[in-house]
Amino acid sequence: MGLLSTLLGIIGFGIGVPFGLLLGFFFFIYSEPKPVKVDWLNKFVTDMWPYLDKAICARIRSMTEPIFAEYIGKFQIEAIEFGNLSLGTLPLEIHGLKVCETNEKELVLEPAVRWAGNPNIVLVLKLLSFRITVQLVDLQIFVAPRITLKPLVPTLPCFGTVTISLLEKPDVDFGMSILGGDIMAIPGLYQFVQKTIKRQVASLYLWPQTLEIQILDAATVAVKKPVGILHVKVVRAQKLLKKDILGTSDPYVKLSLSGERLPAKKTTIKKRNLNPEWNEKFKLIVKDPQSQVLHLQVFDWDKVGTHDRLGMQFIPLKLLTPYETKEFKLDLLKHTNIIDPQDKKQRGIIVVELTYAPFREDSIKLDGPQDGYKRKESGFDRPSESEVFSGAGLLSVTVQGAEDVEGERHNNPYAVVLFRGETKKTKMIKRTRDPLWKEEFQFMLEEPPLNEKIHIEVMSKRTGFIFRSKEFLGNVDINLTDVVYNGRINQKYHLINSKNGVIHVEIRWTTV
Repeated sequence: MGLLSTLLGIIGFGIGVPFGLLLGFFFFIYSEPKPVKVDWLNKFVTDMWPYLDKAICARIRSMTEPIFAEYIGKFQIEAIEFGNLSLGTLPLEIHGLKVCETNEKELVLEPAVRWAGNPNIVLVLKLLSFRITVQLVDLQIFVAPRITLKPLVPTLPCFGTVTISLLEKPDVDFGMSILGGDIMAIPGLYQFVQKTIKRQVASLYLWPQTLEIQILDAATVAVKKPVGILHVKVVRAQKLLKKDILGTSDPYVKLSLSGERLPAKKTTIKKRNLNPEWNEKFKLIVKDPQSQVLHLQVFDWDKVGTHDRLGMQFIPLKLLTPYETKEFKLDLLKHTNIIDPQDKKQRGIIVVELTYAPFREDSIKLDGPQDGYKRKESGFDRPSESEVFSGAGLLSVTVQGAEDVEGERHNNPYAVVLFRGETKKTKMIKRTRDPLWKEEFQFMLEEPPLNEKIHIEVMSKRTGFIFRSKEFLGNVDINLTDVVYNGRINQKYHLINSKNGVIHVEIRWTTV
């Protein structure tokens, strides 16, 4: 009985999985949070049903093969296979569709699906020397799945995975014929089989259990997020070139990571010194320790004109072992071509100490299956109390956008983020009340920002040199305690001093 109920559950989801993919391609146009009629899609499914039949049956066969293999050799079973497998000529019907709005980069669909079909499904069991045929007849299914397309990306078909789960236990009605007799007529057996099927399907796919199907390659969907912090100590330089008229130099060091658009960090300037001692520490955000490279450039500061470059060097981060401090004593080069025969001039040396500290949080990894499809349970592991209250980390603030922000004289909004004395601004978007910025700002902290708030303002600026060109559109103060405990928040906030203004902000806290 367990074998048959498992088979029925797989058949139901053999239909649901491809159908979920079908929904993903055709329901982007709906945005109302209430069920809508989809007669046009039912017409489409009717025309496509012969092809969907073959595709769905192929999926059912591939999903059931490993399950059947587990039963071979048990209960004297020699073989299990499909004698016939067809969904028949009557297509399933969609009776309504709800599209749910969320703050995430995803599209959530909740269709109501009913199928009263005429399938031809015959399962053949070879038991000892007997051949037993089990036929499914008069199959009817009513199911309410939740289909989530995520993340939404600018690559066709515009979503990376399809996640399917059930909002409630499915209703399944059918007859079962063994050797020509209807065994469902046996008193009590019908109710037992019904409960068994519902319980088994629910254990697999009832929310928060999900079935995930990968659509796009993980490398296409992945967005590089910070994975750690590089601690750099610029110790000293020796025997630098003489660039000034008096036979000396005023050196300083610029350091940056490859693949980043952030401004380079700089040491202080050591006046009239060819053997400077800095012992200055810096922190850089790392996104890919296997490919990123630390750029070190030594310049001679000049009060007038451009600064002369005294030399440069590169250190691949893949040379570092996490949490281990490593000292590098490097000869300075003229440029990146290290085999240039003309670059034989001694330019001095630079000494630095590097330590790479990766983040502890598992969420920096790409979430989702890396191949095909899989079942998983939603949720996350909360950090321990000791992890919450200790350790340096990175606070990432993403200002997604705003809605209904309106100025009295002009509408060219931009956002200003203020935290611990630092001020960061988004770009200005002209002539709109609903700006989309999608800009991320990062703050490296020595301790978790418990009981602290981050202040965000929305301003409007009139272009040109005009008196009173700036206008205040609203502000919000966000408490960071929940961010520290949960690792992430993603919410919309009503702006203070704004009639209807709303701002969408995502904040992450990752620790090393």
